[in-house]
This record gives sequence, structure tokens and C-alpha cells, in this order.
Amino acid sequence: MRKKTNPWPYILVAPALITVALVVFTPVVNAILMSFQNYDLRRPSARGFVGLKNYLEAIADPLFIQALGKTIVWVGVGVGFQFVFGFILAILLNRKFVGRGIVRSISLIPWVTPGVLIGLMWRWIYDGSYGVLNDLLMKLGIIDTMIPFLARQETAFPAVILTIIWQGIPFFALMILAGLQGIPDELYDAADVDGANGFQKLFRITIPSLKNVIFVTTLLRIIWVANSVDVIYNLTEGGPAYATQTLSVYVFNKGNSLNLGYAATMSIFLTLLLSSVAVVYLRNIFRNQEGK
Repeated sequence: MRKKTNPWPYILVAPALITVALVVFTPVVNAILMSFQNYDLRRPSARGFVGLKNYLEAIADPLFIQALGKTIVWVGVGVGFQFVFGFILAILLNRKFVGRGIVRSISLIPWVTPGVLIGLMWRWIYDGSYGVLNDLLMKLGIIDTMIPFLARQETAFPAVILTIIWQGIPFFALMILAGLQGIPDELYDAADVDGANGFQKLFRITIPSLKNVIFVTTLLRIIWVANSVDVIYNLTEGGPAYATQTLSVYVFNKGNSLNLGYAATMSIFLTLLLSSVAVVYLRNIFRNQEGK
């Protein structure tokens, strides 16, 4: 006899699938369609299909190329230092000391703070008239006059990178700390018996044991930082003179200028760029599942 299919699993999953389709896939399809149109709300009469025109304009757009380069630096430097400092913080938090639970809780504040609030807070810190950073540097005798960090091209981009580093350190610290607690103590005890020093235990036990954790968290953070808009926009809005305009911020600014067709085109480029990272992430997950 033919085995009957139980419909209940499909019925129970259907609401979630419908929600994902409406919230995620429908806007993606709509963005793809708009990227092939002259979709400018300032000139609704000129709206129409233009083929690859938007894509060709984006490739020839110097601001697009500049924003792409800024995005690579933004992600590379930001995520790189987040990992380094997060790794150090995780090792420190893994040690036993008085008040460790309180310190762990406090260290999560940058991560749980909304990006909009972080942007406003660091904008006050960097302020060239009454900012805390200028006041501190003046008292230490490092500078003689106030520096408008967010108003100068040479200091604005390092300033926003420093902000995103501060925000992302707790994420790496939390994930790596969880991985550290899963490493058996017997490995370190055996290394002590063999006379291994701290660096040998770090590079032969700790880091190899955390390989998957480091790989997954780094890929996730790359995607999040590349898509980040709120921190930069609340600090500089992409200025001065496009000095802090990453690709996601450029897309946001173009959308605000009502040129939705061109904004959708650049968002497709960003999606394709991040999809390569997502593919590596998914392949690693499937490989680990097959290994089990």
C-alpha cells in the first residue's frame, strides 16, 4: 500500500515560510527588478526599463569604486582588530578572579547597545568643541588645539573604524569565551607535563581547538560590518567629502535621494559580494554536519 504523507509538518512550517517570503524574498525580487529600471521618484514620468544601464553606470562611477574600496578597508581593519582584542579579552575573562561575572556582564555593553546610540555617543566623544577625547588629549599635553576628528578627511575614517572596533569586541570575546570553556583541561595538564610554555599551549592547543569558532564568528562579523549603516550614518553621514562612505552607506544615501533604481543596483553588487562570504560560511556548516 502507498504510504500516506503526513501534512502536519508542512502546515506547521508554512506560516514561517510565508513570513520569510514576504519579509525577505519579496523585497529582494523587487530590488532586482528595480535595478533594471530608471526608478527615480523625483522624475516619475521617466520611469522605465533601461536594461544594464544602471550596472554600467555603477562600474564607471568613481564614488562607487571609492565606496567599494572604503568597504574593504572598513571590514578588513574593523573585523581584524575586533578579533584580536576580542580574543585577548576572552582569554582574560576565562581566568578566575574576584568579580569575574560582573566584568563579563559589563564587557557586553558595547555589543548590546543600539548602533544609533553608539553613533550619537561617539559623535559627542569626537566633537571638536567639547568632546571628551579632545579634552583628554589636551590634559595629557598631546595636542595644543582641539581637533575636529569627524570634520577632517584624514581623521574621520579612522575615527569611525575605531568606533566599530569598540562595538564588535564583545561579540568575539563572548563567542571565543564559550569555545575556551569547551576545551578539556586535560590537554593543558598534559602540555604542562611535557614542559610546554604559554605560547606553545596557545598555538598548539587553544587556537587549533577554536578554529571552527573563529572561522564562523569572523565570517558572520564580516557580513554584519559590511552591511552596517547606523554607526557611520549617525557619526558622519558618509562625509566629509565621502571620506567615510562605505558601499552600504552609499546605497542608503542614494535611496534617500529617491534614486531607487541606482540604489538597488549597488545593493545587488553588495549582495553578490557578501554572498561569496555566505557560501563559504554555509559550506563550513554543511561540512561539519557531515563530519558528525
